[in-house]
Amino acid sequence: MNKQKVVVFLPAYNEEETIGDVIRDIPREFHPDVQVEVLVVNDGSTDDTVKVAEEAGADYIVHMERNSGLGAAVRRGLKESLLAGADIGVMIDADGEYPASQIPELLEPIFTNQSDYTMGSRFKGTIDGMRIHRRIGNYCFTLLQCVLLRTWIYDGQSGMRAFSKQVMEHAEIIHDYNYAQVVTLNIMRKGFRMTEVPIEYRVRTKGQSFIKFKAYMFNVLPAIVKEMKRPVEKVDIDYNVHKISATSIEGL
Repeated sequence: MNKQKVVVFLPAYNEEETIGDVIRDIPREFHPDVQVEVLVVNDGSTDDTVKVAEEAGADYIVHMERNSGLGAAVRRGLKESLLAGADIGVMIDADGEYPASQIPELLEPIFTNQSDYTMGSRFKGTIDGMRIHRRIGNYCFTLLQCVLLRTWIYDGQSGMRAFSKQVMEHAEIIHDYNYAQVVTLNIMRKGFRMTEVPIEYRVRTKGQSFIKFKAYMFNVLPAIVKEMKRPVEKVDIDYNVHKISATSIEGL
């Protein structure tokens, strides 16, 4: 079994207050068959995000020419992870709301060949402290994905996900503003298997969210319609390429 290289990438825009702690919390040596590297996609930050990320131990930092939006940054993260030689890519928000320490749990369904794409689910784990308007927004957009995909999803807006190499190669994000809904619709319409892993959500205590209700609605809803109107082809999935032994899994 070849060693699996996992690249954890963080899209980041002005996250100097939180990105250092997130990078330091990423488990690097949780299994002898797994190599972990960290990549930061600097989405035009004007603060000390890059300096803090370097000091915290980021292995790669790539720069967007200007602030281009979360969808564009995640698209770049997937591309750069493949260029860095990743077998599996993990995306995690740089704002400190998602538990980097649970990345091994997020990876387990891919290592056990149960899934090609995993999402950390706050609604299967804990959502203590999430504001009511964000809960309602999450419920509505997740329900929409359930209807469109005809499958049950608990948390369609998660900022913590893992992608097999084949998923990284085929995932398409059709707008720059956001990625959360369209990438899941695209991946699952192509036939890839998705699993949600319970995670412990933490309320953001530093920095500022980029989400603005009006802009979100005017960008995300048309993108969902556009994605669902696009024809996509099923992908012939390569099974077992990331599988590691049952004995090894016990170490996760």
